[in-house]
Amino acid sequence: MGPVLALASAVCYGIVDFAGGLLSRRAHPAAVTFLGQLGGLLFACGAALLFPADGLRPADLLWGALSGIGSGSAMHFLNRGLSRGAMSVVVPVSAVTGVALSVLCGVLLGDRPAPLAWVGIAVTVPALWCVAGGRAGPGSETGDGLLASAGVAVQYIALAQADPASGLWPVAAGRVAAVLVLLPGAARRPDRLRMPPGQYVQALLIGAGAALGLVLYLLAAGQQLLAVAVVLASLYPALPVLLGLVLLHEKVSRRQTDGRPARRGRRHRPAEPRLT
Repeated sequence: MGPVLALASAVCYGIVDFAGGLLSRRAHPAAVTFLGQLGGLLFACGAALLFPADGLRPADLLWGALSGIGSGSAMHFLNRGLSRGAMSVVVPVSAVTGVALSVLCGVLLGDRPAPLAWVGIAVTVPALWCVAGGRAGPGSETGDGLLASAGVAVQYIALAQADPASGLWPVAAGRVAAVLVLLPGAARRPDRLRMPPGQYVQALLIGAGAALGLVLYLLAAGQQLLAVAVVLASLYPALPVLLGLVLLHEKVSRRQTDGRPARRGRRHRPAEPRLT
């Protein structure tokens, strides 16, 4: 069930990234991120109570909290990038460093993937970069994607260190940490949190979906190697990219198709969120 759970996590994150990207173009990205973490906290606490832990240690909660700091920062930069850039660029870039660092950490911790698994890893990392057109730059939507990917790496690596006997409490601890990290910014600019009631509900549901993705990843990481679980869960960019192409009519350049670096000085303008 490990691979199935990891792929299910990828599907959850793909849907969440697409929905979060659309909402971040109508509401402030910081508000979407903060409210999303609140929604994730409510979902994670409820799920943890439904699935009691066999043995919870303080170390498991600390690993979960570190994971939450990573995911909170990842969602902040991801939503900011999606608010001003194409999903077919920002989301794939966000997975590059997350996959590479997580696989490296897994190997250092003792993972020994099979040769076929190494082939898949070797193909996945450069493929994600090629989909983004090989573009990067400070202050650009691609730069936000790279910053988000560092948070993704912390999220995956730390959460995988929690003992399976701890149940889902590491995920709940992570949501608490993420809320606390984002709280000062939300309190400093409360005007950013003003939005129609329907958007509040959407942000909470998006965060709950992200928490579900983490729960599925945690269960998957407890049944297989960290390197394999991360690679499978990091296939999430495929879904928002496809949805961006079909529903938002985003254009994939030739450079994104064959992986050639994009010319400097050219910025991709995000398509307007047209769903018809």
